[in-house]
Amino acid sequence: MSIPFRTLALHQNRPNPFNPTTTISFVIDKRQHVSLTIYDTSGRLVRTLVDREMESGVYGEEWDGRDAKGHTVASGVYFCRLGAGNRTLTRKAVFLK
Repeated sequence: MSIPFRTLALHQNRPNPFNPTTTISFVIDKRQHVSLTIYDTSGRLVRTLVDREMESGVYGEEWDGRDAKGHTVASGVYFCRLGAGNRTLTRKAVFLK
């Protein structure tokens, strides 16, 4: 059995700006379904990095600057969105070519 963390958290991706990859770190406070998704500034879903049940803990997911079809995204601002239960946290990430 895992020990629950006190709070849900989404940390700033590192490095930021990035090229070609960045790591998105987050904390899950209890066992629950978690999604970590990337959106562009128009609100379009670019890629889903996580979509599963997870235990409480500290995690890091790498994003390689590619969309769901494997194409490199354009330079610009993207939003990393962490969803856990009924809570959502968002951070900006900048991809530079």
